[in-house]
Amino acid sequence: MKLDKNLLNEIATNARLKLTKKEEKEFLPQLEEIMEVFSQLDEVKTHNVQPSFHPIKVENVAREDKITKCLSTTEVFKDVKNKEDSFFKGPKPV
Repeated sequence: MKLDKNLLNEIATNARLKLTKKEEKEFLPQLEEIMEVFSQLDEVKTHNVQPSFHPIKVENVAREDKITKCLSTTEVFKDVKNKEDSFFKGPKPV
């Protein structure tokens, strides 16, 4: 793929970059080389290959929710030093 300065500047604008003239000269050949490598992917025959987005089988590993008895307020706060009514009492903000 042949790139020019206009396309390079358009790409830089989309990436919110401001390139200097020196950077344009430096990056243009590098971008052409990158695009050449990516263009080789067009030559790969993939017509009988199924897409594979996950290398391993995706399955739900979460446990099943079970309804159990909740603790009462008195049970929750029985061994708590810093409490006030039915709240945990923390340090005052500085």
